[in-house]
Amino acid sequence: MRRTVVEQDDKVGAFPAFNRLSGAWEGAGWISRLWWVPILALAMILRFYGLTASAVWGDEGSSLLLSEYAPGDLWYHAAHDVHPPLYFFLLRGWIGLFGDGIFSIRSMSVIPGVVAVGLGIWLTRVIATRRAAVLAGILLALLPTAVRYSQEVRMYSLLAVWLLAATLALVYWVRQPERARYLVAYVLLLSAGFYTHYFTALCVLVHWFWLGLLRLPQASNLRLITRPGWWWANVAIVLLYLPWLPNLLDLVQHVEQLKVGGDIGWEDPVTLFSVPAMIWQFLIQDEGDSLWRPLFVLVPVLLIVVLGVTAWRDQSRYRFGWLLALFFLLPMLLVYGVSFISPVFIERYLTVYALGLPIVVALAVDRLGARLRILGAALVVLFVGVELVGLKSNFTVDEHDQFNVAVEFVNRNYQEDDRIVISDMLWYLPYVYYDETDAQLQLYTPPTAQGKSTRPNAYGFGTLVDQDGGRIYLDRLSALAPQTQRVWLISSSDGPDEFAPLPDGWRLLSQQDGGGARARLFVLCHVPGPLPKDGCG
Repeated sequence: MRRTVVEQDDKVGAFPAFNRLSGAWEGAGWISRLWWVPILALAMILRFYGLTASAVWGDEGSSLLLSEYAPGDLWYHAAHDVHPPLYFFLLRGWIGLFGDGIFSIRSMSVIPGVVAVGLGIWLTRVIATRRAAVLAGILLALLPTAVRYSQEVRMYSLLAVWLLAATLALVYWVRQPERARYLVAYVLLLSAGFYTHYFTALCVLVHWFWLGLLRLPQASNLRLITRPGWWWANVAIVLLYLPWLPNLLDLVQHVEQLKVGGDIGWEDPVTLFSVPAMIWQFLIQDEGDSLWRPLFVLVPVLLIVVLGVTAWRDQSRYRFGWLLALFFLLPMLLVYGVSFISPVFIERYLTVYALGLPIVVALAVDRLGARLRILGAALVVLFVGVELVGLKSNFTVDEHDQFNVAVEFVNRNYQEDDRIVISDMLWYLPYVYYDETDAQLQLYTPPTAQGKSTRPNAYGFGTLVDQDGGRIYLDRLSALAPQTQRVWLISSSDGPDEFAPLPDGWRLLSQQDGGGARARLFVLCHVPGPLPKDGCG
């Protein structure tokens, strides 16, 4: 009888085609249990497509430099960085097994990105119908922000695995609170999340808020939030985090040094339009500034209304619609509020929570009656259409306008004893990855007009080079060794020249742009001894 009820529930909704497909699966035996395989295949194809097309950039370069340290040093330098150490330890092991080729290092993010889609499908199937899970899986597989951050050498797709899995474990525990193993899994998964990214704390707030709402009499009046097991689980998370807590507190005390180094506080202040811009960023990989203003506002408002109505209409015992709406909205609104004080409203920090949006849209469409199936179809078409625009943006890469083009130009034309000077840390970090010369790379750190040093400090990105600062930092071009005859300057290709004014006697020999950077080769015609062969005739 119970199976009959579930089957009937799976065949009520806005899409007759889904119903017919569901019926076909039911008659297909074991094949019906593999309905999720094509969805994960789609997710995998999209995340592997163009995986090596874009060049490694600054944040990815920092991941690679950090992963090169021995475990003890890695722990120390991660403590001075703005992210916890787990991802970097895993990346270090991954490179040891599979090498540091760009396909390899980015594949480490693709795999958890695909797993996150699978977890989203699983979570949806546990709380709703199979039809909703199919639709949620497709929308998650196509979600541009999830695709993008499954293709970067950073921790965001791994974080999605920990937090979605922890939310799934919580759902299982709420339905069967006598099963302590679900809380054990919850503790381990959230602890892994805290060792991966500090924004895991937002997920914890979502869970507490949801359990608090379930306790309200007008809701389910479930008193799960007062159960000793729940409190002990949270105490266990804190205890497991204690080894890292002193490092976090030390980092908080040095916030000003992180600001000086540009590792935090570089984001523009938020405005009234920052929330819709963030939603557009999730969907089309663009803040939507060029969109028709009513469209820019109405689509995000429509999606928020869908979330709100889905949560409001959820009268089930456990109010899972509330949980998923909170998973998307609460972290975004909290970070938005905090950003009025210190701007941290950054897409990649919130992309894991954006995964809640496709799931709620799938639930909303699934719960529409047959009379509203046209409305449901229109919502799906709109959402998928917008996602396809975002995927096109993701996959549009000019391989001839990438940072590696400039570095490879230097590699091809480098001569022994050439000097290479880089204007900015965000160029320095990926340059190290592509560099094939034997030169000691140097970072240009000219004092300010007031004489204040611009050298990085021991926090943020600075921790990756601070121990070698004596050899790396170059405060003045005139401080280059007297016998230097050729110098490569790496700087931005747009805006003012970071190296101006150049010393007398420097003559430009060649240059190459790529990825917003410019590599220029200068010969120094005033040096004593034999003149360089080129450029000083």
